[in-house]
Amino acid sequence: MSTGVLITSATLIDPEDGERTEGWLRTADGKIVERGSGPAPAVGDDVQVIDAAGASVIPGLIDAHVHLAVTSLNMGDVSSWTQAYAAARTFAEAKRMLHRGFTTVRDVGGADRGLVRALAEGLASGPRVVHAGHMISQTGGHGDLRSLDETHRCACDAVSGIAVIVDGVDAMRAAVREELRQGASFIKIAASGGVASPHDHISAVQYTEEELRAAVVEAENANTYVTVHAYHPRSMGQALRAGVTCIEHGNLLDEPTAQLMKEKDAWLVPTLITYELLASQGAASGLPAESIAKVSDVRDRGLAAYALAHQAGVKVAFGTDLLAEMGVAQPHEFALRAQVAPTADILREATVAGADLLGYAGQLGTLAPGAIADLLIVDGDPLEDITLLARPEQSLRHVIQRGVVAAP
Repeated sequence: MSTGVLITSATLIDPEDGERTEGWLRTADGKIVERGSGPAPAVGDDVQVIDAAGASVIPGLIDAHVHLAVTSLNMGDVSSWTQAYAAARTFAEAKRMLHRGFTTVRDVGGADRGLVRALAEGLASGPRVVHAGHMISQTGGHGDLRSLDETHRCACDAVSGIAVIVDGVDAMRAAVREELRQGASFIKIAASGGVASPHDHISAVQYTEEELRAAVVEAENANTYVTVHAYHPRSMGQALRAGVTCIEHGNLLDEPTAQLMKEKDAWLVPTLITYELLASQGAASGLPAESIAKVSDVRDRGLAAYALAHQAGVKVAFGTDLLAEMGVAQPHEFALRAQVAPTADILREATVAGADLLGYAGQLGTLAPGAIADLLIVDGDPLEDITLLARPEQSLRHVIQRGVVAAP
């Protein structure tokens, strides 16, 4: 059994500074232990040697916005699933993500500590998961998916649920404490209307500043942070004033809000590809007609918001937010971002920046000795053509996770 790998004849690409080095890299005990130029060192039979001539080595990719447990948008079908079947679908998608080159993901609603543990223990194949537990939503908010004729109070935490419904400052404090008690690494709150929620408006501001501030205090007391689902400048601005650290989506970002994000040192996680897929496949996947009608409201502004964030110097991470069968398009986010951003910036967003946001700075997203050995061997040079990463079935030779080959 291999205890590590030695990659030879490779172009080592460091995303932090874009530096290329022709050389070799060795892993052991799940870490990068050494790298260099010139002849590779001799190794024992327990080390797998990989000739990477003509290929680049980069850190494993990080998707900072996924919903692993959302494997169907057809709620009628989902309601008939058992927990075992739902889990099997989730693990199948986790494996597919790993094979696309995503060795770490940040789940912003739906994953639980059991999923995280199973993947960490190697019981199933998939990326490392940093999760928020349930998304917190107000009554009638983005996470409240009850039909209009349902009047019963609903916690919305069934097999298919990704949200809990919470109203008021005290209830918010309790909800944040409960998610943290159950193992959440950070807190996700729906602070505006959304596409997948059929009964609210994109521009709707959800929660008061006092409710959001209560969540921020509880998260900071536990040494973590709050991120919010938000599209409109009003909801983003309120969240930032309340102390929120990160904005998910942000498609309607304007210049004053971008400047506020810069001043607050806040993060933005754009998810451009999901709107392309929702527009073309949402109806076939079971998304309600009311949701389909809202896609164009945010789709057409997404690239401009992403470009504006770059111009303002906002910290940006890589996210996709692809739901159900649309996950196959996960790598295509690279091609969309390449329309307005330099390739080096995009690679940093999917590696170094993601590691920083997830609390793994210096451990992931780097080829430095001592870092966790999550690596990709890619045909060609992604700094020259970032869309290589959008075609993993053609360009991805190997996915190395914790120092050993995990795919293909």
